[in-house]
Amino acid sequence: MSRLFEELDYRPTPIGALVLRRRREARLGIDILEIKLGEEHLMSDLFTASEIALADLGLSACKGEGLDVVVGGLGLGFTAKAALDQPRTGSLIVVEYLEAVIDWHRTGLLPLGPDLTGDPRCRLVEGDFFAMARGDGFDPEVPGRLFDAILLDIDHSPDALLDARSESFYQPEGLEKLAAHLKPGGIFGLWSDALTDDSFTARLASVFSEAWAEPVTFHNPLQDKPFTQTVYLGRKG
Repeated sequence: MSRLFEELDYRPTPIGALVLRRRREARLGIDILEIKLGEEHLMSDLFTASEIALADLGLSACKGEGLDVVVGGLGLGFTAKAALDQPRTGSLIVVEYLEAVIDWHRTGLLPLGPDLTGDPRCRLVEGDFFAMARGDGFDPEVPGRLFDAILLDIDHSPDALLDARSESFYQPEGLEKLAAHLKPGGIFGLWSDALTDDSFTARLASVFSEAWAEPVTFHNPLQDKPFTQTVYLGRKG
């Protein structure tokens, strides 16, 4: 029998204490991995459908082959892994603010780490996604580089932020700066823990030539009922 609770790592960070833990979920008879930041529950490998859908929906909306992709937010690695599972992905940069999360993947502490670090298309970059969006872009080696898709999964939703770094990002001016790093026809995808917010879709539409929301519904085994999150998508004109 596995331990009921095991803290795998603890790190202080500029935005709060970061904890990686393994916990036995007795009701389901399984072990789950979780990441917490301060009092915030960031993610769990029990619920990954919408993180995977972010990559699947975003890249399905892209045209062409050899796609250059950015994922903002590494976490447990499910969005990045789903992007690499797409045969049309030619290169992937994953931007992660917290050094510890990159360490967990590079050392193999997280199960998907070897899949990401062992794929020559994938590069893990430590950096502030929101500052990079305002500045020279997401490839420190090639300032100004343009991408076919930029997929973001950091905050809980456009209105539920982890910290003040992203406060202006979800407004039209911030989205316009993000769009400048996309190729013509490129796709911006955003994960949200909440139901679709029509006002945010309208903000996307004010910047992108096409904007839409894709509800992602999956079964929540803890509550034994369906749960719906959202993937927002915008296409650059």
